[in-house]
Amino acid sequence: MTPASEGACLIVNADDYGYFDCVSKGILESVSRGIVTATGVFATSPHFPEHATWLRDCDALDVGVHLNMTDGNPLTGDMRKALSRWSGRFPGKFSVAMAVISGAIGIETVRREWQAQIERCLECQLTVRFLNSHEHVHMLPSLFPVASALASEYGIGNLRFPTSPFAWSSPGGSFVRSAIMKPLGMINRRHVPIPAAHFLGMESSGKLDVPYFERNIPQLCGGRVYELMCHPGRFDAQEVSDLRLQRYHDWEGELSTLTSSAVRELLQRHRVRLIGYRNVEARDGRLVARQEAAQWPAPNH
Repeated sequence: MTPASEGACLIVNADDYGYFDCVSKGILESVSRGIVTATGVFATSPHFPEHATWLRDCDALDVGVHLNMTDGNPLTGDMRKALSRWSGRFPGKFSVAMAVISGAIGIETVRREWQAQIERCLECQLTVRFLNSHEHVHMLPSLFPVASALASEYGIGNLRFPTSPFAWSSPGGSFVRSAIMKPLGMINRRHVPIPAAHFLGMESSGKLDVPYFERNIPQLCGGRVYELMCHPGRFDAQEVSDLRLQRYHDWEGELSTLTSSAVRELLQRHRVRLIGYRNVEARDGRLVARQEAAQWPAPNH
């Protein structure tokens, strides 16, 4: 069977596992009832040991580390010291970016913090199959080599390389994300140590819906491996009080989309096969699905 005739392969990767209890529970629901095949884990979560236990009971889900520099508390004393102006807590993404660029947060400090986050996942007996980062902070040109080196050091075979189509007609938030990610991708591409899945979902981040699938699934190329970033979850107002997060995320809407029969039927109609990172390998300079991933998924995995 030729690559074009065999259909595309899709990894559906849910970000932010461990962000809140309600988000973690929604992600697990999107696996058992839907099409999610991977999730990136907040190792800095104060409830991480309990959430890790839930993950160990979900064999169908591939786990990666959602490297964090922009939310909550760091794991290492060095990072807490570097963040003293923010009371030892991670600030927002723009403040972190400026602190890294200016040297106020040293690259070695970041490396030790991210190493601690990976180690915490391993200590909880999780098999780490990929790395990505919260708010894509690993795409900063000075931090991308750090993430690449850690992936190599720990034998982690996949590192997210987020890209986004750039269109002047995009909504405001999507336009800004695309305008930022485009040059970062161009700078970092020459440092990519291993092939990465073709990236989807940036322009609908936080608001993934069925029309997104209807627009994009027919465009996927046979034989290619794609990663779709998503943010499913349950919403609990007692847990999530930050209005900024509520405006950005439609957790319940994404969960409904990712568990809908319409989306699964669309994937089957266009011969798109759901896989995990466990099913891919680098071959001839690109990421391909292993032969054992050639079967279409059953209706509930």
